[in-house]
Amino acid sequence: MQIGLAFWSSKALLSAVELEVFTELARRPEDGEALQRRLGLHPRGARDFLDALVALGFLQRENGVYRNSPEADLFLDKRKASYMGGLLEMANHRLYPFWAHLTEALRTGEPQNESKHEADVFGALYADPARLREFLKAMSGVSRAANRTIAAQFPWKDYQTFVDLGTAQGDLPAQIALQNPHLNGIGFDLPQVEPVFEDYIASLGLSDRVHFVGGDFFKDALPSADVILMGHILHDWDLPRKRALLVKAHAALPQGGAVIVYDALIDDDRRERAFGLLMSLNMLVETPGGFDYTGADCQGWMRDAGFRETRVEHLLGPNYVVIGIK
Repeated sequence: MQIGLAFWSSKALLSAVELEVFTELARRPEDGEALQRRLGLHPRGARDFLDALVALGFLQRENGVYRNSPEADLFLDKRKASYMGGLLEMANHRLYPFWAHLTEALRTGEPQNESKHEADVFGALYADPARLREFLKAMSGVSRAANRTIAAQFPWKDYQTFVDLGTAQGDLPAQIALQNPHLNGIGFDLPQVEPVFEDYIASLGLSDRVHFVGGDFFKDALPSADVILMGHILHDWDLPRKRALLVKAHAALPQGGAVIVYDALIDDDRRERAFGLLMSLNMLVETPGGFDYTGADCQGWMRDAGFRETRVEHLLGPNYVVIGIK
């Protein structure tokens, strides 16, 4: 019953993010009536909604005054750099309605997102500046903690340059550059991303060391660098394209160079990491051929592409990296 009705609590959280409950309470804790007015809520559901957020652990209430829990205050206040609600915003606007059609996806093998009406979903997404900005911001939110871990955990002292494929807003190269002042990096993505990328990188004072290169990583040559990164990229594509990207990465790297792939890996026995398996179902809903994979799968593809050494390392939560050395 908890799993079957989990969409109740999920949608309560997603609506709270949409209504900016946590951002408003970060400004000033408030009693129920005042908060209801600030958020523009109808009195019929307001009390139950706010108290449900208390029961779920997102809010605290004392003497009738609501305030954020410490976790909500850190991760769900839009004004903080630690905000992770971008992914939840996208989940609310896009993934939540699309997952209502999971059964159809399982029966047909076809995606259930905008591509039902738009032949090129990425093209359509990237053509709409508002949707694109939301999507890129969401990618930063879901990846930031893992990005910081990569920036700290990988032996960057042995390298000088890097390229991040499918860089989105540019948070991965930004976190790497912030923690490793000797490095110079490139964010590689479709040309429409450039203004969003440049704004974000400039806001962090990194424009002198992190640059954007526009292109299509299937059609264009990859920029040369000591390290090539693919964060939440490989799972978007079918197996031939996964393999093709790893072959192109191998060709673009110098001897001793490294490729770093990270996703929510499925455990090799496919029994334990539910998040990776559910993410793979999300790729079914979202893409024509994408799927998630195990560390052993990816190591095999890397070896087939020519990498002489491979290893899997845990980042945090469901995220793991697969590293290949040329």
